[in-house]
Amino acid sequence: MAAAALLLVSGCASPLVNHTNSQPRMLQIPATQQDLMWERAVSVLHDNHFSIARESKIEGIIESDYRAGSGLFEPWHRDSIGYASRVESTLQSIRRRVLVTFQQSSDGQILVSVRVEKEVEDVPVDNELQANGVISETDSSGSRWLPRGTDPLLEAWLLEQIRDFR
Repeated sequence: MAAAALLLVSGCASPLVNHTNSQPRMLQIPATQQDLMWERAVSVLHDNHFSIARESKIEGIIESDYRAGSGLFEPWHRDSIGYASRVESTLQSIRRRVLVTFQQSSDGQILVSVRVEKEVEDVPVDNELQANGVISETDSSGSRWLPRGTDPLLEAWLLEQIRDFR
């Protein structure tokens, strides 16, 4: 029982950690493989249940819609990497979106980068004292999403899948 409580406490503390690593994960490819890697990136996002919000080969960007983080009871979804991430998504509303960019480097190669932006839901709650002395919590102004940095584990996982896609 104590071990389970310790795991829950450590999992509950994980939303307080703000990963501010803003360096995207990168892969360098020959310019001749750009179209192939573009299609791979789209396929990998679809395979991981991220729907595409925007694609622009001119700008070199693939942007997904936000996707709610998978919790402990959704092991078939792979967007929450690791136990701590799954616990966090179980106990708190988390959402992520993926940005895949293709940029030409100075040596004629293409740099493919993956950035996963992570947000946490902030639901404001007002306490209202009722006539019987019971405090009632009500959501009065709607929720908002707060940036929590990037998700380096998911970035690495997606980039590896793009590189090794079969």
